Amino acid sequence: MIPFVKAHACGNDFLIIEEPLAQRRHADLARKLCARNTSVGADGIEFLDRKPNGEFFLRLFNADGSEAELSGNGTRCVAAWLASSEGIQNVALGTHGGVRTCQVIEAADPYFLIESEMGIPRVMPRTIVLPEIGNVDGAMVNVGNPHFVLFVDTDDFSAHGKSWQDLGARISTSPLFPHGTNVEFVRVISPEEIAFRIYERGCGPTTSSGTGTCASSSAAMALREASRSLTAIAEGGAQRTVWPANDAVMRLTGPAEIICRGEVAAL
Repeated sequence: MIPFVKAHACGNDFLIIEEPLAQRRHADLARKLCARNTSVGADGIEFLDRKPNGEFFLRLFNADGSEAELSGNGTRCVAAWLASSEGIQNVALGTHGGVRTCQVIEAADPYFLIESEMGIPRVMPRTIVLPEIGNVDGAMVNVGNPHFVLFVDTDDFSAHGKSWQDLGARISTSPLFPHGTNVEFVRVISPEEIAFRIYERGCGPTTSSGTGTCASSSAAMALREASRSLTAIAEGGAQRTVWPANDAVMRLTGPAEIICRGEVAAL
């Protein structure tokens, strides 16, 4: 039996498991435990490694067993768990996408509001060509992991005659991105507000994404003259981004909630 914690950030849910319990079965455990009909169910697993010097490091595995550089929401969920279980209010969490520092702004255990430093986004306008669709204008954005951001004007976030789910799947798995990419469909509502939808590499449509929020926001700020302080609304709710300048660190503020603790068989 493997002990776990389950938490979510705007509906984007994760299991948190201590690294030694993985016993080098990270991908297999992610596929088994994230299955929604036959196990606990989640978008991914954050494996929490406690280093001898007191530092923390996270390895994120998506529901399909693939490893990703980091998750903004997953990192925030781990920060919420450390605040709940150990009273840690400010924590630096290492990831393959860089160190992310999280600070608890509000605490009403099991609910936490957390501000995270998300690194410096890199926004590069890019047109890609998809078979049977043609040119797709957007931007490649890196916030520690890869994203492709499209701007849309439709209420249902469709583009190029395709639903956002269909087009997102095609872009995410396109050979143009050998390691896959996350995809966001962004509608600018006002200079201070955007709405977006997320097709996440490794698990498909998701209600929220911390790095997706940062990618969508930074693209809107850099390419659509949006305010440097934005409310970004996904299906799971709103988060707040602040990016003072293109060479500055972006800050992300959003909720995280502990759902449950338990043990699960992982034969």
